[in-house]
Amino acid sequence: MSQQGNPWWKEPWPWLLMAGPLVAMVACGVTIWLASAHPDMPVQGATRHGLVVEKVEAVAPKSAAARQP
Repeated sequence: MSQQGNPWWKEPWPWLLMAGPLVAMVACGVTIWLASAHPDMPVQGATRHGLVVEKVEAVAPKSAAARQP
C-alpha cells in the first residue's frame, strides 16, 4: 500500500526548523541597522582614540601618580 503524503510546504516541521535561522537573520539585520543608525553615542567624561575609548577621570589620576617620585 502506498500512502500519499502532503507536499513539504504543507507540513509544519520544515517551517519550524527554518524559523530559528530566519529569526537569527532578522535579529542580525536589526542589530546592523541599529549600529549604523547610531554610530557614536556620546559618553560624558570619555575620549576616543581610534577604536579605543578611555575614561578621562581614570586616565588623569594614573598619569599624575606616575609623574610623582
